[in-house]
Amino acid sequence: MLGDYFAEDTLKALRRLLQRTPVYGAYKALGHYPDYWYWILRGRPARSPHLLKQKVVREYGEKFGLKTLVETGTYYGEMVAAMKNRFDRIYSIEFVPALAERASKKFARHPHIRIFCGDSRVVMSEVLALLQGPALFWLDAGYYGWVGMQGDQQRLSAELEMILSHSYPHIILLDDARGLTGQNGIPSVNDVKSHIESKFPQRSVEVQFDIMRITLRG
Repeated sequence: MLGDYFAEDTLKALRRLLQRTPVYGAYKALGHYPDYWYWILRGRPARSPHLLKQKVVREYGEKFGLKTLVETGTYYGEMVAAMKNRFDRIYSIEFVPALAERASKKFARHPHIRIFCGDSRVVMSEVLALLQGPALFWLDAGYYGWVGMQGDQQRLSAELEMILSHSYPHIILLDDARGLTGQNGIPSVNDVKSHIESKFPQRSVEVQFDIMRITLRG
């Protein structure tokens, strides 16, 4: 038992050290492949693997002919890296300064990619002002901040209102929809769906593989 705890603590310590190195992004990217197959072997549980998320973002961009991707929650830039050759313009917003700086350096050679640092509710209006047509939005559920700390419960609703009220018919993909639990002041998936489809009747909302998809009603 003590050996298991020691091994787990050692792995966590090594992971923290690795996070400070430039190769951590590549390490995480390689880890997506076994994670994906492990997800399939477990019967495709609620938490979807990153490779599936990449596939959904790619498919929705192609399906709706969208050339711009807007992301909240850059983290280690995994989605940006996966989509950098798929979109003509990518805007990604990261709240943690160290992660935003890291991503800015990582994608400095790509002029069509821009990393923003700050609260997405504030930065989102700046990003929306840059758009010259409809975009695909890849949003964090927004209720939990970095390393699992509960965040501002108004962030998601504020972001959705801004995007859906904008002058272009944007398409929205909301990651980690399972975070919409309906508990402790957090709305449920049905709450969000009912609100959006009531206030924006031209919109349709569905959830599949832990991703909420807000599209134009067909």
